[in-house]
Amino acid sequence: MKMNRVEKFLMNSPVRAAFQIWYEVPLLERLGGRTEGMRVLEIGCGRGVGTREIFRRFGAQSVYALDIDPDMIAKARRRLSDFPPERLRFEVGDVTAIDAEDASFDAVFDFAILHHVPVWQDAIKEIRRVLKSGGRFYFQEATSHFLDKWFARTFLEHPADNRFSGPEFVAELERQGFRIGEKWVERGGGDYVFGVAFRL
Repeated sequence: MKMNRVEKFLMNSPVRAAFQIWYEVPLLERLGGRTEGMRVLEIGCGRGVGTREIFRRFGAQSVYALDIDPDMIAKARRRLSDFPPERLRFEVGDVTAIDAEDASFDAVFDFAILHHVPVWQDAIKEIRRVLKSGGRFYFQEATSHFLDKWFARTFLEHPADNRFSGPEFVAELERQGFRIGEKWVERGGGDYVFGVAFRL
């Protein structure tokens, strides 16, 4: 589901961009390493802050970036117009029905998108399908611990059912054929889970 106006404002703010660039991205790099020369999928790319970091910090060769909101795709295209089309492609798309062949990507990035998906398990299944064997799934997610808080319940809009804790998210990844081991951490007292899982 799309973000409501409050969350969209917060996600487009300079504070969110700074946190993503200076905290989330370095943490994911420490957990999973760089993606030098790789073909990468980003789900829920928003206005493209994470997309640029996938090139700059992780060293990806090319990125296919999806978002369910056409307005966010338009913002991202404007923001990253300096990249040639052979390296960067934006499309409006649904993470539960990714328009890509099996084993198309070396890595997939998720900067807090799957908690918006009603049946997020279906999204994980699709991510696994489009990853090559041994491919990496980099994720940062908001958990039920955060979504149950007053602020989130009052001002943000998310699916009410089928939410997950950090350990539940990791367990579902392993159930669906990913190996994660110790490559994950919780932050914010359990509000967020970060990690890198490898497709078996």
